Amino acid sequence: MIINSMRHKAVFIDKDGTLIPDIPYNVDPHKVVLNTGVIEALRLLKNEKYLLIVISNQTGLAKGHFTEKQLDAVWNHIVRQLYSYRISIDAFYYCPHDPAGTVKEYAITCNCRKPMPGMLLEAAKDFHISLAESWMIGDILHDVEAGNRAGCKTVLIDNGNETEWKMNNLRTPTFTATDLLEAASFIVQHEKYEAV
Repeated sequence: MIINSMRHKAVFIDKDGTLIPDIPYNVDPHKVVLNTGVIEALRLLKNEKYLLIVISNQTGLAKGHFTEKQLDAVWNHIVRQLYSYRISIDAFYYCPHDPAGTVKEYAITCNCRKPMPGMLLEAAKDFHISLAESWMIGDILHDVEAGNRAGCKTVLIDNGNETEWKMNNLRTPTFTATDLLEAASFIVQHEKYEAV
């Protein structure tokens, strides 16, 4: 038996604040729109053969603000918007946990809630991803820390959503961008530079 040992590269992308505007606990699909430059950014990354995987904390589940069915409806709406541009996301991973939550099954400490790297590690196993060749993009330093903990390179979208700015080695991004398109452009150029 021949086993394909080729490992994939991926760009892990935060959902709220990076892919779409950050409206706290929003599950109304009518309020879900793609951020400026998202289509161009995802197309750039797809052209470079990156898997596109969304990684999202969804503490609203633990706090009882919405259900998984409602979250699925939001995600399906995003998928339909992207499909109209012939772009697809390869997977969507979300963490429903929060130790301070009110929904008992989700009110736990876990390894998947960013800044922990659990969702990235799970995706890497599921899709045979080389984390060293992959990137994490997000709008807060918890995203950066999760990516760095997983062994990825990282981009912070500095759009005003990070308010704490507690810095250390794990929370230092490889690059800081103003939006997803600038982040994707940097990743593509960085890959070309590394290949020389």
